[in-house]
Amino acid sequence: MADFDAYVEFALAGQLEIAYLAECYDLIVKDTLREQIYFQRHKKYRYSSFDEVASSVYFDDEYMRRYMHGLAITAYLWPNHRALHRYFLESLGSLPASTTGDYLEIGPGHGMYMMSAMRKSDFSRFHGIDISPTSVEMTRSLLGSDNFGEFENYQVFEQDFLDGQLADESYSAVVMGEVLEHVEQPGIFLETINRISKDDAFIFLTTPINAPAIDHIYLFDSFESIEALVIDAGMVVKDSLLVPYPGLSVEESMAQTLPVNVALVLGK
Repeated sequence: MADFDAYVEFALAGQLEIAYLAECYDLIVKDTLREQIYFQRHKKYRYSSFDEVASSVYFDDEYMRRYMHGLAITAYLWPNHRALHRYFLESLGSLPASTTGDYLEIGPGHGMYMMSAMRKSDFSRFHGIDISPTSVEMTRSLLGSDNFGEFENYQVFEQDFLDGQLADESYSAVVMGEVLEHVEQPGIFLETINRISKDDAFIFLTTPINAPAIDHIYLFDSFESIEALVIDAGMVVKDSLLVPYPGLSVEESMAQTLPVNVALVLGK
């Protein structure tokens, strides 16, 4: 709740209003409900290619800002998103105190996970890359706001993760939250993570099963399908968390094709 208050204060300091934040949250809720109805009827996501969603989501500044603010609020209000974030913090907390090196976050979006990593870990430098110029600006704004602490040694770039500019075995931590479901070939993303991470790197990612959204294009229908891609990319699942649809078990959620959120700690 303290962090939620800090986020609201950050938004108000940026000349936003409570009514606007409510509209952003309402946008996420209604878009998600609409896509869930479509998915239950057709058993597939509405879109299947990046080009179908890119211009109306990632490169539409007004929509993307509303989307990111709404999504940030879900990190505090939705029990499944709270569980993922807490698991991320616990995973960071289990790292040896001497863990340093460079941290990379792929698709920081609104910047909340990157901010949490900067507060809770001792990595030397923090890099974020995102294909959306709006997300890059919002992450920079969050980290530079002082609402969550004073941060340094960080850079956030507008960049395609697959453009080949990241050096082999250069990162001690690679984090990618809710990205795999947004791309057409998630296996290539995992292979690239394997290439750029050090042998003992902290690798953390999240992705959902049966979780329609306006810009989700790759459908994972089981935990096994995610794990298979990880193994094919040359990595292993060291630890995992499956968060079912609120009020149901994982088994009940899977039987009803309702969303299950997955978090993974990977090793090489």
